[in-house]
Amino acid sequence: MGRKLMVLILMVVLMVGVFERSRALTLCKMNDDGLSACKPAVTQPNPVAPTPQCCQALSGADLACLCSYKNSAVLPALGIDPNLAMGLPAKCNLTPPANC
Repeated sequence: MGRKLMVLILMVVLMVGVFERSRALTLCKMNDDGLSACKPAVTQPNPVAPTPQCCQALSGADLACLCSYKNSAVLPALGIDPNLAMGLPAKCNLTPPANC
């Protein structure tokens, strides 16, 4: 019975580790904090101007990667308006990829 208890404890520890890792979202070199900072600027019905924190995070992002989500169902599933998202680099004085 001691062995079963140890296996159970090990499984719980592993599951907690996997859960904690999955909570840290990273998308196109933008971490969860950067994505959160930009969300109000790309969410309808009342988007706001991007914050300096958003623009800072966006400046380190892979803009071509972000552009690849333009016609994907991923952005709307996250509550993000794709058209607002594609306009965000210009609002942060960044040059978007040519084919975006």
